[in-house]
Amino acid sequence: MPTAPRAKTLLILGATGLVGQQLLAQALAHPGVAKVVAPTRRALGHHPKLNNPVVDFATLPAAAWWKADAALCALGTTLKQAGSQADFQAVDHHLVLAAARAAKAAGTPAWVLNSSLGADAHSGSFYLRVKGQAEEALIALDFASLTLVRPALLDGGPRTQARPAETLGLWLVKAVAPVVPTRYRAVTTQAVARTMLECALAAKPGCARIESDQI
Repeated sequence: MPTAPRAKTLLILGATGLVGQQLLAQALAHPGVAKVVAPTRRALGHHPKLNNPVVDFATLPAAAWWKADAALCALGTTLKQAGSQADFQAVDHHLVLAAARAAKAAGTPAWVLNSSLGADAHSGSFYLRVKGQAEEALIALDFASLTLVRPALLDGGPRTQARPAETLGLWLVKAVAPVVPTRYRAVTTQAVARTMLECALAAKPGCARIESDQI
């Protein structure tokens, strides 16, 4: 009889964000996942599959838990939350790359990033340019498996912090959805997390970009 696939250990970064929370819940519930390592600034609730190191992301620690079968990165902020372009870049580029380098050095072969529709290292939009530069830097790290998931506007339900512009944008996108190409329609955080998890477990060789209409 064929041997059942080995249950995997996953590393989830950004487990307290909208997508990260979904990733964590789905990974912990998945029968193909034996263990989830989710480093966070504040302790999470107990789960038998969960290893939850409490870390300061300003100085990433050297630790054995960086080695996993795959890493899923949902780290990110907004310009408003960050307060400046430099602080935004510090999270969405520098922190993402620092974590990726730590995972790669530890022997993690697969990386899955929650990026953005339109990410382009040469974009006129600062946000999309930073996202694109992060993608290019990850490609240069040469993971055995790299997946760049590029959702459009995220629909994750009410936020703990008000974002009026985003809320209005999401309402408008939903209102005109019937006449908007699928690629530009809002996608749920559950769907983004599910896509990321599937890609991490499959860990197909090479670099793949998953556009919003494929989520």
